[in-house]
Amino acid sequence: MKKALTIAGSDSGGGAGIQADLKTFAAHGVWGTSAIAAITAQNTLGVTAALFLPCDIITAQIEAVTSDIGVDAVKTGMLATAAIVYAVAEALARFTMVNVVVDPVMVSKSGAVLLAGDAVDAMRKQLLPLATVVTPNAEEAEALTGLTIRTVDDSRLAAQRIHDMGPAAVIVKGGHLQTADVVDVLFDGHDLMEFRHARVPGTNTHGTGCTFAAAMAANLALGKTIAEAIPLAQAYVEGAIRHGAAAGRGVGVLNHFWNGAARLER
Repeated sequence: MKKALTIAGSDSGGGAGIQADLKTFAAHGVWGTSAIAAITAQNTLGVTAALFLPCDIITAQIEAVTSDIGVDAVKTGMLATAAIVYAVAEALARFTMVNVVVDPVMVSKSGAVLLAGDAVDAMRKQLLPLATVVTPNAEEAEALTGLTIRTVDDSRLAAQRIHDMGPAAVIVKGGHLQTADVVDVLFDGHDLMEFRHARVPGTNTHGTGCTFAAAMAANLALGKTIAEAIPLAQAYVEGAIRHGAAAGRGVGVLNHFWNGAARLER
């Protein structure tokens, strides 16, 4: 049985964060475990409150999972503060985590800031060098690099700049760009590759970033390469958007089980 660990914040509305990650793992037949870094009061309209957990509790959750159940891939999401970023990075290094997918969550779909300013620098210096792959959208890539990203060429340059910060590979997602198709750019230190897919109409997009990164982690846990995992994650997110629903009065949510329940892969 393959296992994946998510280290992120919760979403009381269920569309993003820990809840989206666990649903994505389950949909891929991967056993999901979690270490909660923050508790948010969040729904489809936005984030109204947040509580950041103590670093020793976050570390204890990670240790509880790794010492007993084991981890074939790990995905990080909302980490909120520099102290939490440092604690998570220390735990990833101490437990020699593999297949580390870093989703550098900085701003929610509704515009709420989810990562403190000093935590961005901590992420650059402490967390990114431990990553197998980093999955920023254009806005997050801008915050990490200081570049302005408007075109696919900009994404290509940003991917190279972020790679210089230490991760093994970088995927700059193209969903926020004003292009006809969505173009996700991968740089692995040697090759720049583009993965294109059609834009999906509709507004059921709450949690797409979390879901893409979680799908990447699940596929890596299942033995896929990064290049193999990207189109699989793209297709999964596309299907989840197409089959999504207006669960509340704000941004609609994804249907993480659109392709049917999956058995645990052994």
